[in-house]
Parts: sequence; C-alpha cells; structure tokens
Amino acid sequence: MNDKLATITNLFEGKEIRSIWDSEKEEYYFSVVDVINALAEPKDASDYWTTLKRRMIKEEKSEIPTNCRELKMKSSKDGKMYKTDTLDTEGIFRLIESVPSSKAEHFKMWLAALGKERIDEVFDPEIAVNRAVEYYRKRGYDDKWIKSRLTGIVDRFKLTDVWKESGITKDYEYGILTNEIYKSWSGMKASEYKAYKGLRKESLRDNMTDIEVALTDLGEIATRELAKEHKPYGLEQNKEIAKMGGSAAKAARDNIEKNLGKTVISNKNSLKYEYIDEKLLEEKN
Repeated sequence: MNDKLATITNLFEGKEIRSIWDSEKEEYYFSVVDVINALAEPKDASDYWTTLKRRMIKEEKSEIPTNCRELKMKSSKDGKMYKTDTLDTEGIFRLIESVPSSKAEHFKMWLAALGKERIDEVFDPEIAVNRAVEYYRKRGYDDKWIKSRLTGIVDRFKLTDVWKESGITKDYEYGILTNEIYKSWSGMKASEYKAYKGLRKESLRDNMTDIEVALTDLGEIATRELAKEHKPYGLEQNKEIAKMGGSAAKAARDNIEKNLGKTVISNKNSLKYEYIDEKLLEEKN
C-alpha cells in the first residue's frame, strides 16, 4: 500500500484496539483510548484518558501526552472518522506503566519471562529453534514447510558470509544485492513483492508458497556458489553475480510455469488479519 497511513483492526481479549501504520516511519500508532479500555475497562475511556493526561502532565511531568499524534480513526459507534490520540509502540509501553490494571501487571510478568527465555537460549540455542518450530506449527505451517524454511535461513547465512568475504559490509548493500536476486527471478524488489502480497513488517518468506520459497532459496544458493567461483569484490561486481543467481531461479520458474500453464507468483499471504486503507474509509464516510 502506498498511502502514508492505513488502519488495521486488532483484538485484545475481545477488545478492539485500532492502530495506524505509518509507512514512512515504519511504525504503528495505537489508539490510546482503546488501549486504556482494554487494560482498565473504565466506564468511559475518553474521560479516563482526559483525567490521566492532566495527572501525567501536572504530577508526573510525563512527556507521553505531548508525544501523542492526532490521527483520524474510524469510530465503532457511527463508522465515521474522528481525530484520535495515538502513541507509537514505545509510547504505549510507557503508558501501560501509568494505568493501574491487573492485565498490565500480567503483561510485565510476560515481558520478564520473555527476557528469561532469551537468557536460557544463550546456554541452550536449541530452545530458540524449538520455539520457532512451535510458532510456525501454531500458525498452521506443516513440518515439511518448516524444515525448508529453517534450511533457507541457514543458507541465507552462508550467502551473507560469502558477501562479507567479497567486501560487502553495510546493511543497505545486503538489501541491494537481495533485491537484485528477487528482481531477476520474480520481476519485483523485496519491498514490491511484500506490497503485492499485502505485507508490511511481516516476513516475506513466511508468506510464500512452497514454490516461491524454493525459487528464492535457489536464487540465493546459485548466487553463493557463483560468488565463490568468480570471486567478485565490492558492490557492483556482486550485483552482477546476484543477477546471475536470480536468473538461474528465473529459468527454473519459466520451466515450471510452462508446464503448469500458470504463474507461480502468488499474492496470497498467511495473515490472520486484514489491512484497511484509511483513505478508502474516509471516502466511504
């Protein structure tokens, strides 16, 4: 989606939490009153927020109220768009500290447990692998797909290791080379591919079909082996190799599509929610 702002509806224990995606900042902005309603369940979340703002400014000298952005959001009451106080992810975490709620405390405990999990993973990395497998299983992926996905992650590391040896050191350079591979076999940069599938921050590969994942892996493996053989150095030489690797995957794609009689590039994703353009919502109202 090319609009600067778009909305997505989330649910928290049955409570709606409206949020808006800022594609320029790559950040979500959440409705403050919705978060308060989900955590504290007051009679009137708007009145609660008005009182809380005064206290935060006067007593706590908090910057949270001044950091709010007023963005238009669709009201669940009448379906119209109204200016609403929103905070980014960091702001919402800080807001939770100021809202007395048993749910907020539960959330803090969850964060603490999450921190412990990360420490445990340092001593036993298999914990992280098991967590990833369980995550994918819960989202409905079969074991064959999961195995292919994990193998692809390892292969990606092998490719970036070769790129490092070839003089690639900056994050944006890895992005450029990755895009060359994608463009060569799919006709789209990674960001364009994500937009085609209706994705934002979500992983592109996690939303690919088996064939799309296989072609992506083939392009990267071919690039790695070609780089090892031709020993390019620097961004420009590696771009040429990346195009060659992507072309190998394109040849495989062409052959598959010739026999299938249809494209293997899919706009489907694995999301359990739907993004809604704010612009479209405004036009309807």
